Amino acid sequence: MNVIKFLCFSIIFLHLVLIADEDPYQWLEEVDGEKALKWVTAQNEETTAHLKKNEQFKTIYDKVLGIYNSKERLKYPSITGDHLYNFWQDANNKKGLWRRTKLESYLSAETKWEILLDVDKLAAAEKVSWVFKGAVGCAPQFTRYMIRLSRGGGDAVVMREFDLEKKEFVKDGFRLPEAKGSVAWADQDTLIVSTNFGEGTTTTSGYPNIVKVWKRGQKLSEAKTVFTGETTDVGTWGSVMETPQRNYQVIVRAKTFYTYETHFIENEKTVKIDLPEDAEVNTIFQNKLLVQLKSDWKLGDATYRQGSLIAMDYDNAIKGKMEVEVIAVPTERSSISSLATTKDYVLVGTLENVRGKLHKYFIKDDKWHNERIDAPDYGSIRVVSTSAFKDFFFYTYENFLTPASLYLMSGDKNTKMKSLPQFFPGENFVVNQLEATSKDGTKIPYFIVHGKDAKKDGSNPTLLYGYGGFEISLRPSYSATVGSVWLQNGGIYVLANIRGGGEFGPKWHRAALKENRQRAYDDFIAIAEDLIAKKYTSAQHLGIMGGSNGGLLVGAVFTQRPDLFNAVVCRVPLLDMKRFNKLLAGASWMGEYGNPDKPEEWKYIKKYSPYHNLSADKKYPHVYFNTSTRDDRVHPAHARKMVAKMKDMGHKVYYYENTEGGHAAAADNEQRAFSSALTYCYLLQQLKK
Repeated sequence: MNVIKFLCFSIIFLHLVLIADEDPYQWLEEVDGEKALKWVTAQNEETTAHLKKNEQFKTIYDKVLGIYNSKERLKYPSITGDHLYNFWQDANNKKGLWRRTKLESYLSAETKWEILLDVDKLAAAEKVSWVFKGAVGCAPQFTRYMIRLSRGGGDAVVMREFDLEKKEFVKDGFRLPEAKGSVAWADQDTLIVSTNFGEGTTTTSGYPNIVKVWKRGQKLSEAKTVFTGETTDVGTWGSVMETPQRNYQVIVRAKTFYTYETHFIENEKTVKIDLPEDAEVNTIFQNKLLVQLKSDWKLGDATYRQGSLIAMDYDNAIKGKMEVEVIAVPTERSSISSLATTKDYVLVGTLENVRGKLHKYFIKDDKWHNERIDAPDYGSIRVVSTSAFKDFFFYTYENFLTPASLYLMSGDKNTKMKSLPQFFPGENFVVNQLEATSKDGTKIPYFIVHGKDAKKDGSNPTLLYGYGGFEISLRPSYSATVGSVWLQNGGIYVLANIRGGGEFGPKWHRAALKENRQRAYDDFIAIAEDLIAKKYTSAQHLGIMGGSNGGLLVGAVFTQRPDLFNAVVCRVPLLDMKRFNKLLAGASWMGEYGNPDKPEEWKYIKKYSPYHNLSADKKYPHVYFNTSTRDDRVHPAHARKMVAKMKDMGHKVYYYENTEGGHAAAADNEQRAFSSALTYCYLLQQLKK
């Protein structure tokens, strides 16, 4: 009898535990569910009704829309074949124009553009809210392209063959259904395809795990499989590296977000390159593999340092003969931030104490040589466009107070082409780079921008922005909206360079991986405390902002230290870290955060998971959450569920979910301006009290 009672009690207890562990807000994960969308509509109406009452709403909206639609914006070129291509959106072309011109015309006072595709007309004709996601051309003629189109701005795209001479889609041409896939041209009648080929051909992250060669005239189902990955991988993609010497067909199998296998197709067979799993094959230059090391690599008697850029002869490498040439080795306070190639140069962007520099490397007398490109210091330098078949290229320079300028580098001639106008008077502000000391003693740099007359009395409304993940670096950049709407309203802007980012290379990133994630949050908190200690601001006037992984950052920080902030802008965020790997592309990020299904890893993840660390007894700032229904990368349910839970606990929050826009949370300039106006009205309301 006692045994029966014990069993009954155990069953009841287990049932109660399971009920307690259930997520009562899981219904909000149904993206287009009727109940979920009704809830979204109600939240949107409540938030917009309140924030639009702000007397500055229309002024901010008009100002920001004017910036986005400005005819004076830089028309960034993309060098392809004998033309420069550009995608352009403005007030009359909300969804945009894909167009091209010749270099001579682009350099002239009045550029004459050839319109290739009017996306607004296409969307109207097909009654689909298409968002242009780029085009893949067939070299060397570039008369055929595969156009990538997204419904509402998500990552998943449909791909269609486009005839550039006729400016129309090819009837009975190559077409791929909606998927998170990719294509590359092997020749004008052959595609290398990575897509969803049907059941069992995608990974748990939603990306392809099969690469096929598809010949013109074949059905997609008849395409030949050349490589198959595992369903537990992040994904597998095929591509073509085009160089003057030859084209190389390459397959990358991403086993995790940071471990790879690189295979090349030679004589219809795949050959794996024997590299460390975390080494990144960037491209091929003059028959040399260019590889960036993410950890030290011991090869024979030599050790090649983490973060280095190295080269290896391709023909030897595919035979297993690894002979390494060292191109660039960063220091403790520098990193390689970008890499591109021209016909004769390898362009290497570096960050030195988070300040950009650009170098061109070249081979002369069988040795690598380096020349620094003469560009201003104390800002960001970005290569805009190159071609492996030409030696001219475009790059930009900008900083917090200097609008972006476009430069053309041709031979030794470095020409400043065009600049953005000054959208706000930069001469009224100053920039400083400071450091905070994190919990473990690490010095964390940050940039602060404020008016020359700002007083250190703790009263300045201050916006602290951060990201801290995936080896992504935050650099000085010119934001017309931040300057016009925030700085000119008396605000201070702060950019955090916390661990998890790539500011100081792979080591800086890995310092905050998985079980060490809390370090990124400690760094961010340390900067907040430093701003308050230095009397730039106070908790009453300090706000934080972040998106995606940055949304997780601000979510974790406000739940840990709600006393430090009076405003939180949490955009397209990850928040439910128990289920993130089951929602859309979430499984691909387990290399960054860990696997919550493993008890030993959930043990450290749950300590910072914002959704699981909410408390009805804590006093939180009135957080503003912003996401998109069509975000098919970070599931909108993260923000939805967080808001529902906080409201049920009695906390006041704001929520706005745009119905379009994908992970960018906006699909056109009007949507971007509306979202910005809501955000800045919220910040001014919370921090200028």
